[in-house]
Amino acid sequence: KGKDKGDDIQHFNGGRGGRPCQGVWNGTDQTCQKTNYFLGYLKRTSQQHWESFSSLSYQFRVGVSTIRQFIPETCSANYQVLKDKYLKGPDSVEQWQQVAHGFETQWNFPNCLGALDGKHSTFYNYKHSFSIVLMALVDSSYRFLYVDVGFNGQISDGGVFEGCSLQNALENRTVNIPASAPLPGSNQLTPYCIVADEAFPLKEYLMKPYPNRRLSVQQHIFNYRLSRARRVVENAFGILANRF
Repeated sequence: KGKDKGDDIQHFNGGRGGRPCQGVWNGTDQTCQKTNYFLGYLKRTSQQHWESFSSLSYQFRVGVSTIRQFIPETCSANYQVLKDKYLKGPDSVEQWQQVAHGFETQWNFPNCLGALDGKHSTFYNYKHSFSIVLMALVDSSYRFLYVDVGFNGQISDGGVFEGCSLQNALENRTVNIPASAPLPGSNQLTPYCIVADEAFPLKEYLMKPYPNRRLSVQQHIFNYRLSRARRVVENAFGILANRF
């Protein structure tokens, strides 16, 4: 993987193998310089130090407006080049079935295609605190299969899901979801589904727990197993937040 990532960085750095670029401010060297700013920004934020555009401007001796333009541009370029390699969700029946197999063997929840939840990322200005929502689908091993980020924090997780491309793909069956299959020890066909918490709508492809009111023993057991499968997305958020 290290070699692959190096090749990708080389792509961004105009064929210079990922080494910092110096000097000329045109052509490929401008791309290299943008990458330097971007890597400096990531380095500080990954060490849990807030790096403002003003401090980057001072560090690189470049105007704040230039930094403010280049960081989003480079983020977008990174995403466009790397998304199909490092953040590629399942797109075939076989790949979805592999995800379901992981949930069945690791968390005892069959026919599960992922755990879904939203994570609020808080940022501050001189007046108030605000947040944006990261919506993510995670597999049984804490790997992100799908992400959607950008909705403001006042929208509920259910509202964010209604507006994201994953919901549209599931509704229109455009992501090659496997056909219904029997649960272990049963001949009754059961749809494959995603597990989520009470904030999400109940749908054929989206399973949430029973409300905590007068539950039978079987319903308590179901809630327990669903919660155990669903917590992988919360754990994945925790791992992500601890790193960045």
